[in-house]
Amino acid sequence: MIKSAGVCLLLLTLVLPGSVTEASPVKKQALKLPAHAVHPKVIPAAQLSVTPESTHSSGREIDQSHLRHLHPFAHDVVLIDVGHGGIDGGTSYGDILEKDINLAISRRLFMLLRKEGYHAVLNRDADYALSDDNRWHRSSSRHRRDLSQRKQLSSEIPTKLVVSVHVNWGKNASKRGGIVLHQSEGRSTLLAETIQEQLNLVYRSNNGIIVGKPYYLLNQTQVPAVIVETGFLSNMEDRKLLTSRNGQMIIAEAIADGIINYLTAL
Repeated sequence: MIKSAGVCLLLLTLVLPGSVTEASPVKKQALKLPAHAVHPKVIPAAQLSVTPESTHSSGREIDQSHLRHLHPFAHDVVLIDVGHGGIDGGTSYGDILEKDINLAISRRLFMLLRKEGYHAVLNRDADYALSDDNRWHRSSSRHRRDLSQRKQLSSEIPTKLVVSVHVNWGKNASKRGGIVLHQSEGRSTLLAETIQEQLNLVYRSNNGIIVGKPYYLLNQTQVPAVIVETGFLSNMEDRKLLTSRNGQMIIAEAIADGIINYLTAL
C-alpha cells in the first residue's frame, strides 16, 4: 500500500523524552500530541553552503555528519513515514480510510519512542498529501512526487532508520496479521525481523518478513528501512484492532518494541 514524499517537509519535533506523563501500561489508553507542537522547516540540501570535503563524489549529496551541524537534529533520528494522506486515502473499507489509521498509529509510535528516550520524527502530523510539499521534483505524477518526497527526507536530516506505516488489504478475507517488508540488506532484514516478531505476538500469527523489491521507498532509501503493514483492513478481526484506540496503541507498542530491540542489538 505504498504511495509517495521529499525536500521541504514539515517535521514534528515535540516535547523532550520524559515529559510525557502517560501511565503504564501504555496499552490502556492512546497518547495525544501536545497542542504546542513545533514544526521546523527542513532546509533543502541545494540551499546549504557546503565544502567539497562534506559532499559525496557526485557533489549532490551531503553526508550525515555534516547535516548534524546544519539542522536542528543533534542525533540520528528514527524517521516515521506516515503512509498516504490528503487526496490519497490508501485502501479503505466503507468510510474507514487507511490514511487515518496510519496517522493514528504513527502518532502513538512517535510518542512511545520519545518517551523511551529515542529521537524520532514524523513526516506528517495531519491529513495532507506529501506531494503538495514537493516543489523540486519535475514530474506530472502526484504519486511520483509523493514517493520522492518521502525518500528525500532521509537524506536531508541525519537518519538512523526509516519505518513506513501502512495498512494491508487482501482478496481473501481470512488473511490477517501484520507483515513487514524490507530491503535486501542485513540491517533492514534484522529490523524487519524484530518488528515482525512483536506483531506476531499481537496477532498470534506466524507471518514472515518479505523482501519489498518493487517498492520505491525501500529501493531508494540509503539507510535501513522497512514498510510495516500493520494488519488487514479486509479482515474483520484485524479491522477491529486497527480502528480502536486500544488496538492502535497495542500495534504501535509492538512496532516500538521491535525498533528498540533492533537498536539494542546493534
